[in-house]
Amino acid sequence: MISNEMRDRLIAMAREASQNAYVPYSHFKVGAAILGEKGGIYTGCNVENASLGLTICAERNACTTMIAQGERRIAAVAIYGGEKGGEAAPCGACRQFMLEFADEALEAPLYFAGRDGSFVTSSFQEICPFPFRNFVGND
Repeated sequence: MISNEMRDRLIAMAREASQNAYVPYSHFKVGAAILGEKGGIYTGCNVENASLGLTICAERNACTTMIAQGERRIAAVAIYGGEKGGEAAPCGACRQFMLEFADEALEAPLYFAGRDGSFVTSSFQEICPFPFRNFVGND
């Protein structure tokens, strides 16, 4: 269970991370903050590229930072949708990417925060009800 204080901290950190976004094409700044199971908090922002397929989303940026720091499991995620407003739910690629590290905790909370201070609370189970799994070697 994530406390309201931790939720608010994650949202604030995601908002702060969004300010570092590199978005010369969409102008849509997104920030993410991931709470790892061991208690570390890892942030990321979106980084666009002229070859749009090479753009890195904030969620995957934060997740790879978590992995690089030695954590392997997600306890909670906050995503801030930038100054253009609205809640920013993760794209399909980010949903699948994060599921790799939340597969045993599908009820881990996700908070999609908007600039007006509102947020939507969801879970991996809700945003990806039929997750792809690699069952190779699992008898």
